[in-house]
Amino acid sequence: MFTSADANLPDVEEAIRFLAQNPDVEFVDLLLLDMNGIVRGKRVEKDKLIKAYEQGIALPISIYGMNIKGTPVEETGLGLEIGESDAICFPVAGSLTRQPWQKRSIAQLTLEMYENPETPFFGDPRMILRRQLRQMKARGLTPVSAFELEFYLIDAKGSDKAPLPPISPVTGKRPENTQVYSLDDLDEYADLLTEIIDAAREQNLPADTIVAESAPGQFEINLKHTDDALASCDHALMLRRVIKQVAHNHEYDVTFMAKPYADQAGNGMHLHISLLDDDGNNVFEPKQLGELTETLKYALGGLLALMPQYLAILCPNINSYRRFSPDFYVPNAATWGVENRTTALRIPGDVPQATRIEHRVAGTDANPYLMMSAFLAAIMHGIDNKIEPPAEIVGNAYDVPNTPLPNNLRDALRELSDSDVLRQYLGTDFIDVFVTCKEKELEEFEQHITTLEYDWYLRTF
Repeated sequence: MFTSADANLPDVEEAIRFLAQNPDVEFVDLLLLDMNGIVRGKRVEKDKLIKAYEQGIALPISIYGMNIKGTPVEETGLGLEIGESDAICFPVAGSLTRQPWQKRSIAQLTLEMYENPETPFFGDPRMILRRQLRQMKARGLTPVSAFELEFYLIDAKGSDKAPLPPISPVTGKRPENTQVYSLDDLDEYADLLTEIIDAAREQNLPADTIVAESAPGQFEINLKHTDDALASCDHALMLRRVIKQVAHNHEYDVTFMAKPYADQAGNGMHLHISLLDDDGNNVFEPKQLGELTETLKYALGGLLALMPQYLAILCPNINSYRRFSPDFYVPNAATWGVENRTTALRIPGDVPQATRIEHRVAGTDANPYLMMSAFLAAIMHGIDNKIEPPAEIVGNAYDVPNTPLPNNLRDALRELSDSDVLRQYLGTDFIDVFVTCKEKELEEFEQHITTLEYDWYLRTF
């Protein structure tokens, strides 16, 4: 029988205390976060909550072998081949909270999957990140991190196939352009954006600033940094959920699709990361202004050397690669620079004590846990092997000749599949399942005949 001690569960007193403090709660959503970063799970009556803490909840292993449509990919071996079997999932401590956007009183609880009492399930992204954090801890290092997420508000009554910017609640018009950091654009959607921040904070998500981005209906929300990398990823994924749900209450849709408009900027998800030693010192902090510490140099070296190999994790969908354009500040090569937003890795130059790496490549369609795992693996690889970074880019990185990153999902998956380093850190079984799922999506996509093909070829020959 599974026990709290076996699974390192939060004490059941957490659930008892929550129910006592929230007697109006009727249901609890049990959330499992799949390989695509999509929230799955089940809704149970509140009297099942205690059981979830004491015995766990059974959910299908095939959740971690699903494609983007939620269909099990049988080639992963996680579906019919094993009889669509279940595994036991246990609560994540501190994740039990109310859902403020719900009309009825419904709570939520995040789960993790285990193969058996001692063995985390290899395909659970939270478990993959836990493994990297154990290895970081063994090196005396703790990552400090924070995500920035971009998203588009879109018209809920628009076409199902092509998004439209929302009609402004102030002007009654559909915006055709916007200004970066425009306060007027924030004011037009002030009620919605304020409610998003309020709902995030009610769920203990440290949402910080909101800025209007460079396209109609596009915004960015920043999260505050934390020295708990798992919590940092929780914050990013749960913030996406909050944004969507609150927007629906205001009769808007939201998309985190990497590139919803061909002629506008895509949605990026930047990650800021630094490392603390056992004494709480930032090992990236320079002794003299303008210098790089050895650890920072090697971290940059590892991140840059392995970037083609982990690109498929940062850009996991076919649409992800449509973001890449110098016109929209999306780096297309493994480059770095100080205070340079044209490079893949940027060293912000604000305060020496806060010296960190900003990774600027991923789209908001990436899974934050896998993204963080890949970065930590690359950083450890760089530090362990003393990998020196290439020369810093000064000026426009797009004008400097460099080997480009893979520009399509097929090539990126091939790089990931062939990576012995990432197989060592992230796990061979995980890499195989991830690549298999994405290759099947690619295969299905390439069999689809598009409207453009009819326009070009139907009556041409």
